[in-house]
Amino acid sequence: MKLLFDHHLSPSLVDRLADLFPGSEHVWNVHLHNVLDEVVWLYAREHEFTVVSKDADFSEISMELGYPPKLIWLQIKNWSTDQIEELIRSGYPRIMELPGAADRAILVLFKKSPG
Repeated sequence: MKLLFDHHLSPSLVDRLADLFPGSEHVWNVHLHNVLDEVVWLYAREHEFTVVSKDADFSEISMELGYPPKLIWLQIKNWSTDQIEELIRSGYPRIMELPGAADRAILVLFKKSPG
């Protein structure tokens, strides 16, 4: 599974999570950091990425444009990159179920308090 991290998340997550999600990208790396979210969505669809975002707009786009791609929605506030990495790593088993889930387009990851 390849992840496409949106512009609100650190580009370093691509390398930090490469052991679990090889082939992942950040919107900066594919020159999509200054485009509409719908363009990011369509790029992810075309290139078989799962979008990772903490932006509620992508959940709305998912309902409007459908899937693929699927969405990992991080419901977090101002977390450090270390905390975000840990959240994604701890959610790995659930994340890996997402592509095969015919009844689900969005996976929400959150913790009540980071750490």
